[in-house]
Amino acid sequence: MRQTFVSQLFNSIADAGRDLLDRGAGKARSHSIEGVCRDLLTQRGEASGIALAREITDLWGKISDEKKLDFLFFLYKEVSITPDIVDAAVAAYQADKSIENTHKLATALEAPRQELMRRINFAPGGTAVIVDIRKFLVSKIREFPELKEVDRDIKHLLESWFNRGFLELEEINWRTPAVILEKLIEYEAVHEIDGWDDLRRRLDQDRRCFAFFHPALPDEPLIFVEVALVKGLASAVQPLLDRKEERLDPSAADTAIFYSISNCQDGLKGISFGNFLIKQVVSELSAELSNLKHFSTLSPIPGFMKWFGTTTGKIGGLSASQSTKVRSLLNEKEWWLNEEVVEQVRGPLEQLVAHYLVNEKSRKNPMDPVARFHLGNGARLERINWLGDSSENGLAQSSGLLVNYYYSLRDIEKNHEAFANDKKVVASSAILLLAKS
Repeated sequence: MRQTFVSQLFNSIADAGRDLLDRGAGKARSHSIEGVCRDLLTQRGEASGIALAREITDLWGKISDEKKLDFLFFLYKEVSITPDIVDAAVAAYQADKSIENTHKLATALEAPRQELMRRINFAPGGTAVIVDIRKFLVSKIREFPELKEVDRDIKHLLESWFNRGFLELEEINWRTPAVILEKLIEYEAVHEIDGWDDLRRRLDQDRRCFAFFHPALPDEPLIFVEVALVKGLASAVQPLLDRKEERLDPSAADTAIFYSISNCQDGLKGISFGNFLIKQVVSELSAELSNLKHFSTLSPIPGFMKWFGTTTGKIGGLSASQSTKVRSLLNEKEWWLNEEVVEQVRGPLEQLVAHYLVNEKSRKNPMDPVARFHLGNGARLERINWLGDSSENGLAQSSGLLVNYYYSLRDIEKNHEAFANDKKVVASSAILLLAKS
């Protein structure tokens, strides 16, 4: 991580605090991560507090996964809300609804672990460590659901610290520091980047890449989007990824295709940046290239085959026997290369995908996560592309089908409001017709 003036200052304060702690009188201090946290919560001095916070961040990087899990349960059990204190604050508020009692009630309802995290955040690199703590926490919640309470508190803080006002949009190009370019290769989650030559193609003259950064994590992209500048609405991803494909003069392009969006930090799971990213990138590209008239994605349908594989009986306009036949044909080896099989499955699959994206819901929202994301941002479900992704992953997720979500600058806010208020799936007439078939 690049050293900044602020981090250098905080390190010097922490060093001074370390000296004060070492010279302090009284009982010997505990050097377990839990013991240092207890000291930090009772410490009032600024320098010694930063020193203790730095000690905690150092310990987190050294302890075993077993000790990390013990620390999570320490957060859950020992620095949680105290019912007796809450009861007393509620009783005082009911007796006298003064500003003072309101404040005391609010304080009682906040678990001390939130204040602990705020204090840890003062350490140089403290934000990164808290993100890493949540990354570990998220990986354990399914096994230990009681830890959801801890996750709720830490996520609440991270949502405040990583709100849009603190994020910085940067264009990634071949002049970007190698440490960040390496992170792009590591974090790409949609279409794997096969080394430096592949990355060079994705940063070529007819490509763009943008990422959000946070000042506390200067060398860590939070989310990034890859863009292809093309003519017309792209229908397949392989040509966009082909290193030998002819380069297009950006001034000749009329369409920006967002073909990959990757979240980079598991510790920030559930904290959305993508809606701001898409809109700001559209604004940046419009300002740079006035010839761009259309903005669209070329998106996967990650939940489709899982849904289709577990759904029985009549589906949309397909009978149970038709659905069973399609499943059987999709099990044939390299079915997508067999013209007879393709002729039998293409129509039903496109119909099923349209039904899945338009009609299948989870708590009133579209079942597919990518559909939720783009429709929620104000895009229109525009077109289904047959065998748009013939990679192993594309075939496994959606039998190779991809979708264009179209961002109309004139309609983004209207579409967003329709989705946010009424859960309306805004789609082209062709897709709506397929979904009703």
